[in-house]
Amino acid sequence: MIRINKYLSLCGVTSRRGAETMIAQRRVVVNDKAVEKLGTNIDEEKDVVKVDGTIVTPASEKLCILLYKPKKVMTTLHDPFRRKTVANFIKNVPERVYPIGRLDYDTEGVLLLTNDGDLAYRLAHPKYQVKKIYEAKVTRG
Repeated sequence: MIRINKYLSLCGVTSRRGAETMIAQRRVVVNDKAVEKLGTNIDEEKDVVKVDGTIVTPASEKLCILLYKPKKVMTTLHDPFRRKTVANFIKNVPERVYPIGRLDYDTEGVLLLTNDGDLAYRLAHPKYQVKKIYEAKVTRG
């Protein structure tokens, strides 16, 4: 048994938090019944999970991409203002991957993208205390 939001993360559909939003929007269906509770557990061996009418299953292999994000690019997969996003650089990647962490729009640097929800969670969540080092060069403008 596994919580539905973790399952959707393992499937590469969305983050755990994103799954909560999808559930609230009634976009997630288990065995042809809309999921109503956020903490719903499923049996990943028996239950059929659909998002927006499409069956989802865990990613067949874990994928990590190291991307050098240039300036003037959003660290997101979709921007409602139609600015360039990191998704523009991974169009040929067959799996759905998403960024771990953020870099500001005007910042360039290395960014990790993955379809591995557990890895993303362990790297980003403060409780795991993963040390991060940032180097910044500031110029007067």
